[in-house]
Amino acid sequence: MGILQHLINGISIGAVYAIIALGYTMVYGIAKMLNFAHGDIIMVGAYISFCVTNYLGLPVLLSVLASVVVCTLLGILIEGLAYKPLRGTPSLAVLITAIGVSYFLQNAAQLIWGSAPKNFTSIVNFQPTVLFDGRLVITDEVIITVIISALVMVSLTLFTGKTRVGKAMRAVSEDRDAAQLMGINVNRTISLTFAIGSALAAVAGVLLCSTVPTLMPTTGAMPGIRAFTAAVFGGIGSIPGAMLGGIVLGIIEALSKAYLPNQFSDAIVFGVLILVLLIKPTGLLGKQVQEKV
Repeated sequence: MGILQHLINGISIGAVYAIIALGYTMVYGIAKMLNFAHGDIIMVGAYISFCVTNYLGLPVLLSVLASVVVCTLLGILIEGLAYKPLRGTPSLAVLITAIGVSYFLQNAAQLIWGSAPKNFTSIVNFQPTVLFDGRLVITDEVIITVIISALVMVSLTLFTGKTRVGKAMRAVSEDRDAAQLMGINVNRTISLTFAIGSALAAVAGVLLCSTVPTLMPTTGAMPGIRAFTAAVFGGIGSIPGAMLGGIVLGIIEALSKAYLPNQFSDAIVFGVLILVLLIKPTGLLGKQVQEKV
Protein backbone atom coordinates (compact mmCIF):
# COMPACT_ATOMS: atom_id res chain seq x y z
CA MET A 1 0.00 0.00 0.00
CA GLY A 2 3.01 2.30 0.37
CA ILE A 3 3.34 3.12 -3.32
CA LEU A 4 -0.43 3.69 -3.60
CA GLN A 5 -0.26 6.18 -0.73
CA HIS A 6 2.58 8.01 -2.45
CA LEU A 7 0.61 8.09 -5.69
CA ILE A 8 -2.37 9.64 -3.90
CA ASN A 9 -0.12 12.24 -2.26
CA GLY A 10 1.43 12.97 -5.66
CA ILE A 11 -1.97 13.43 -7.29
CA SER A 12 -2.93 15.83 -4.49
CA ILE A 13 0.06 18.15 -4.85
CA GLY A 14 -0.06 17.66 -8.63
CA ALA A 15 -3.65 18.92 -8.68
CA VAL A 16 -2.46 22.15 -7.02
CA TYR A 17 0.36 22.44 -9.58
CA ALA A 18 -2.26 21.91 -12.29
CA ILE A 19 -4.39 24.86 -11.10
CA ILE A 20 -1.31 27.10 -10.99
CA ALA A 21 -0.20 25.82 -14.41
CA LEU A 22 -3.63 26.66 -15.82
CA GLY A 23 -2.97 30.30 -14.88
CA TYR A 24 0.37 30.24 -16.71
CA THR A 25 -1.27 28.56 -19.69
CA MET A 26 -4.12 31.08 -19.90
CA VAL A 27 -1.77 34.08 -19.91
CA TYR A 28 0.78 32.58 -22.28
CA GLY A 29 -1.78 31.06 -24.62
CA ILE A 30 -3.63 34.34 -25.12
CA ALA A 31 -1.23 37.18 -24.28
CA LYS A 32 1.95 35.27 -25.28
CA MET A 33 3.60 36.39 -22.04
CA LEU A 34 5.27 34.47 -19.24
CA ASN A 35 4.04 36.00 -15.98
CA PHE A 36 6.71 34.90 -13.51
CA ALA A 37 4.98 36.95 -10.80
CA HIS A 38 2.17 34.36 -10.88
CA GLY A 39 3.71 32.39 -8.01
CA ASP A 40 3.75 35.48 -5.80
CA ILE A 41 0.07 36.17 -6.50
CA ILE A 42 -0.47 32.68 -5.05
CA MET A 43 1.28 33.84 -1.91
CA VAL A 44 -0.85 37.00 -1.70
CA GLY A 45 -4.02 34.94 -2.04
CA ALA A 46 -2.97 32.65 0.79
CA TYR A 47 -2.17 35.62 3.06
CA ILE A 48 -5.53 37.26 2.34
CA SER A 49 -7.37 34.06 3.22
CA PHE A 50 -5.25 33.71 6.39
CA CYS A 51 -6.01 37.29 7.51
CA VAL A 52 -9.74 37.06 6.86
CA THR A 53 -10.00 33.80 8.80
CA ASN A 54 -7.63 34.50 11.69
CA TYR A 55 -7.88 38.27 12.21
CA LEU A 56 -11.47 38.98 11.16
CA GLY A 57 -12.90 35.63 12.28
CA LEU A 58 -14.99 35.21 9.14
CA PRO A 59 -15.98 31.81 7.67
CA VAL A 60 -13.62 29.93 5.38
CA LEU A 61 -15.74 30.41 2.25
CA LEU A 62 -15.71 34.17 2.73
CA SER A 63 -11.93 34.09 3.14
CA VAL A 64 -11.57 32.20 -0.15
CA LEU A 65 -13.93 34.65 -1.88
CA ALA A 66 -11.98 37.62 -0.50
CA SER A 67 -8.75 36.02 -1.69
CA VAL A 68 -10.15 35.55 -5.20
CA VAL A 69 -11.42 39.15 -5.37
CA VAL A 70 -8.16 40.70 -4.14
CA CYS A 71 -5.98 38.57 -6.43
CA THR A 72 -8.22 39.25 -9.43
CA LEU A 73 -7.91 43.01 -8.88
CA LEU A 74 -4.17 42.61 -8.27
CA GLY A 75 -3.75 40.72 -11.54
CA ILE A 76 -5.60 43.43 -13.49
CA LEU A 77 -3.49 46.13 -11.77
CA ILE A 78 -0.21 44.35 -12.54
CA GLU A 79 -1.18 43.83 -16.16
CA GLY A 80 -2.22 47.46 -16.59
CA LEU A 81 0.79 49.04 -14.88
CA ALA A 82 3.64 46.63 -15.62
CA TYR A 83 2.83 44.63 -18.76
CA LYS A 84 0.47 46.68 -20.91
CA PRO A 85 3.07 49.44 -21.63
CA LEU A 86 5.48 46.74 -22.84
CA ARG A 87 3.29 45.25 -25.57
CA GLY A 88 5.23 45.17 -28.80
CA THR A 89 8.59 45.30 -27.00
CA PRO A 90 11.13 42.43 -27.00
CA SER A 91 10.15 39.49 -24.78
CA LEU A 92 13.27 40.03 -22.65
CA ALA A 93 11.86 43.34 -21.39
CA VAL A 94 8.64 41.61 -20.31
CA LEU A 95 10.61 38.84 -18.61
CA ILE A 96 12.74 41.29 -16.63
CA THR A 97 9.64 43.24 -15.62
CA ALA A 98 7.92 40.04 -14.45
CA ILE A 99 10.91 39.19 -12.26
CA GLY A 100 10.83 42.73 -10.86
CA VAL A 101 7.12 42.44 -10.05
CA SER A 102 7.82 39.11 -8.35
CA TYR A 103 10.49 40.61 -6.08
CA PHE A 104 8.25 43.60 -5.35
CA LEU A 105 5.39 41.37 -4.19
CA GLN A 106 7.68 39.24 -2.04
CA ASN A 107 9.23 42.23 -0.29
CA ALA A 108 5.87 43.98 0.12
CA ALA A 109 4.48 40.84 1.76
CA GLN A 110 7.49 40.72 4.07
CA LEU A 111 6.93 44.35 5.11
CA ILE A 112 3.20 43.80 5.70
CA TRP A 113 3.13 40.35 7.29
CA GLY A 114 6.73 39.84 8.39
CA SER A 115 9.12 37.03 7.51
CA ALA A 116 8.14 34.65 10.31
CA PRO A 117 6.24 31.54 9.13
CA LYS A 118 2.53 31.46 9.89
CA ASN A 119 0.45 28.35 10.48
CA PHE A 120 -2.34 28.13 7.93
CA THR A 121 -5.53 26.38 9.03
CA SER A 122 -6.95 23.89 6.53
CA ILE A 123 -10.09 25.03 4.75
CA VAL A 124 -11.78 21.65 5.25
CA ASN A 125 -12.46 19.64 8.40
CA PHE A 126 -13.81 16.32 7.19
CA GLN A 127 -12.70 13.02 8.63
CA PRO A 128 -10.05 11.30 6.47
CA THR A 129 -10.96 8.09 4.69
CA VAL A 130 -8.99 5.18 6.17
CA LEU A 131 -8.71 1.97 4.16
CA PHE A 132 -6.99 -1.40 4.59
CA ASP A 133 -6.67 -1.13 8.38
CA GLY A 134 -4.99 2.26 8.27
CA ARG A 135 -2.42 1.41 5.61
CA LEU A 136 -4.06 3.81 3.15
CA VAL A 137 -5.29 7.24 4.26
CA ILE A 138 -7.06 9.67 1.92
CA THR A 139 -7.36 13.06 3.59
CA ASP A 140 -10.09 15.60 2.96
CA GLU A 141 -7.52 17.98 1.44
CA VAL A 142 -6.69 15.40 -1.23
CA ILE A 143 -10.34 14.89 -2.19
CA ILE A 144 -11.21 18.60 -2.26
CA THR A 145 -8.05 19.52 -4.19
CA VAL A 146 -8.59 16.93 -6.91
CA ILE A 147 -12.30 17.81 -7.28
CA ILE A 148 -11.61 21.55 -7.52
CA SER A 149 -8.79 20.99 -9.99
CA ALA A 150 -11.01 18.87 -12.25
CA LEU A 151 -13.87 21.40 -12.04
CA VAL A 152 -11.54 24.27 -12.92
CA MET A 153 -10.15 22.45 -15.95
CA VAL A 154 -13.60 21.49 -17.26
CA SER A 155 -14.95 25.01 -16.63
CA LEU A 156 -12.05 26.67 -18.45
CA THR A 157 -12.33 24.27 -21.38
CA LEU A 158 -16.05 25.01 -21.74
CA PHE A 159 -15.51 28.73 -21.20
CA THR A 160 -12.86 29.09 -23.91
CA GLY A 161 -14.66 26.78 -26.32
CA LYS A 162 -18.33 27.72 -25.94
CA THR A 163 -18.70 31.30 -24.73
CA ARG A 164 -18.42 34.49 -26.77
CA VAL A 165 -15.68 35.86 -24.51
CA GLY A 166 -13.78 32.58 -24.66
CA LYS A 167 -13.90 32.60 -28.46
CA ALA A 168 -12.61 36.18 -28.39
CA MET A 169 -9.69 34.97 -26.26
CA ARG A 170 -8.91 32.24 -28.77
CA ALA A 171 -9.07 34.77 -31.61
CA VAL A 172 -6.61 37.07 -29.81
CA SER A 173 -4.35 34.07 -29.23
CA GLU A 174 -4.36 33.16 -32.93
CA ASP A 175 -3.90 36.64 -34.44
CA ARG A 176 -4.13 39.77 -32.32
CA ASP A 177 -4.26 42.21 -35.24
CA ALA A 178 -6.94 40.25 -37.10
CA ALA A 179 -9.00 39.96 -33.92
CA GLN A 180 -8.86 43.73 -33.45
CA LEU A 181 -9.97 44.28 -37.03
CA MET A 182 -12.97 42.03 -36.34
CA GLY A 183 -14.07 44.31 -33.49
CA ILE A 184 -12.59 42.43 -30.52
CA ASN A 185 -11.27 44.63 -27.73
CA VAL A 186 -7.78 43.14 -27.39
CA ASN A 187 -6.79 45.15 -24.31
CA ARG A 188 -9.92 44.14 -22.42
CA THR A 189 -9.50 40.51 -23.47
CA ILE A 190 -5.92 40.37 -22.21
CA SER A 191 -6.91 42.08 -18.95
CA LEU A 192 -9.66 39.51 -18.47
CA THR A 193 -7.13 36.74 -19.07
CA PHE A 194 -4.90 38.11 -16.31
CA ALA A 195 -7.93 38.40 -14.04
CA ILE A 196 -8.86 34.73 -14.57
CA GLY A 197 -5.27 33.59 -14.10
CA SER A 198 -4.93 35.57 -10.86
CA ALA A 199 -8.25 34.22 -9.55
CA LEU A 200 -6.93 30.70 -10.18
CA ALA A 201 -3.74 31.66 -8.33
CA ALA A 202 -5.82 32.66 -5.29
CA VAL A 203 -7.60 29.29 -5.25
CA ALA A 204 -4.28 27.49 -5.69
CA GLY A 205 -2.72 29.46 -2.82
CA VAL A 206 -5.47 28.45 -0.39
CA LEU A 207 -5.30 24.79 -1.48
CA LEU A 208 -1.50 24.77 -1.35
CA CYS A 209 -1.39 26.07 2.21
CA SER A 210 -4.11 23.60 3.21
CA THR A 211 -1.82 20.82 1.99
CA VAL A 212 1.47 22.35 3.26
CA PRO A 213 0.31 24.57 6.17
CA THR A 214 3.29 26.95 6.38
CA LEU A 215 2.82 30.46 5.03
CA MET A 216 5.76 32.77 4.21
CA PRO A 217 6.46 35.58 1.70
CA THR A 218 8.35 33.03 -0.43
CA THR A 219 5.58 30.41 -0.22
CA GLY A 220 4.58 30.68 -3.87
CA ALA A 221 8.07 30.84 -5.38
CA MET A 222 8.97 27.15 -5.67
CA PRO A 223 5.42 25.91 -6.40
CA GLY A 224 5.21 28.60 -9.06
CA ILE A 225 8.39 27.35 -10.74
CA ARG A 226 7.22 23.75 -10.56
CA ALA A 227 3.81 24.68 -11.95
CA PHE A 228 5.50 26.51 -14.83
CA THR A 229 7.49 23.34 -15.41
CA ALA A 230 4.20 21.40 -15.39
CA ALA A 231 2.71 23.79 -17.96
CA VAL A 232 5.70 23.34 -20.27
CA PHE A 233 5.72 19.60 -19.59
CA GLY A 234 2.08 19.21 -20.61
CA GLY A 235 2.29 21.70 -23.48
CA ILE A 236 2.02 25.37 -22.54
CA GLY A 237 -1.09 26.91 -24.04
CA SER A 238 -3.06 23.68 -23.65
CA ILE A 239 -5.58 23.50 -20.79
CA PRO A 240 -5.69 19.66 -20.66
CA GLY A 241 -1.90 19.71 -21.02
CA ALA A 242 -1.54 21.88 -17.91
CA MET A 243 -3.73 19.47 -15.96
CA LEU A 244 -1.84 16.41 -17.18
CA GLY A 245 1.53 18.04 -16.63
CA GLY A 246 0.65 19.03 -13.06
CA ILE A 247 -0.58 15.56 -12.08
CA VAL A 248 2.39 13.77 -13.66
CA LEU A 249 4.85 16.21 -12.09
CA GLY A 250 3.24 15.76 -8.67
CA ILE A 251 3.47 11.97 -8.91
CA ILE A 252 7.12 12.13 -10.00
CA GLU A 253 7.93 14.46 -7.10
CA ALA A 254 6.10 12.31 -4.52
CA LEU A 255 7.75 9.07 -5.67
CA SER A 256 11.22 10.61 -5.84
CA LYS A 257 10.89 12.02 -2.30
CA ALA A 258 9.61 8.67 -1.03
CA TYR A 259 12.34 6.47 -2.44
CA LEU A 260 15.29 8.85 -2.86
CA PRO A 261 16.89 11.58 -0.73
CA ASN A 262 14.84 14.80 -0.82
CA GLN A 263 17.64 16.80 -2.44
CA PHE A 264 17.30 14.70 -5.60
CA SER A 265 13.59 15.39 -6.16
CA ASP A 266 14.04 18.70 -7.98
CA ALA A 267 16.84 17.29 -10.14
CA ILE A 268 14.62 14.36 -11.15
CA VAL A 269 11.62 16.60 -11.91
CA PHE A 270 13.61 18.95 -14.13
CA GLY A 271 15.55 16.03 -15.64
CA VAL A 272 12.29 14.43 -16.76
CA LEU A 273 11.21 17.79 -18.22
CA ILE A 274 14.44 18.07 -20.21
CA LEU A 275 14.00 14.51 -21.49
CA VAL A 276 10.42 15.17 -22.61
CA LEU A 277 11.37 18.41 -24.35
CA LEU A 278 14.21 16.66 -26.16
CA ILE A 279 11.77 14.04 -27.46
CA LYS A 280 8.73 16.32 -27.94
CA PRO A 281 9.64 20.03 -27.65
CA THR A 282 6.00 21.17 -27.61
CA GLY A 283 5.23 19.11 -24.49
CA LEU A 284 2.94 16.13 -24.08
CA LEU A 285 -0.23 17.72 -25.51
CA GLY A 286 1.22 20.78 -27.21
CA LYS A 287 0.80 21.37 -30.94
CA GLN A 288 3.50 22.33 -33.39
CA VAL A 289 2.73 25.78 -34.82
CA GLN A 290 4.29 26.89 -38.07
CA GLU A 291 4.77 30.63 -38.51
CA LYS A 292 4.82 32.34 -41.87
CA VAL A 293 7.81 34.60 -42.45
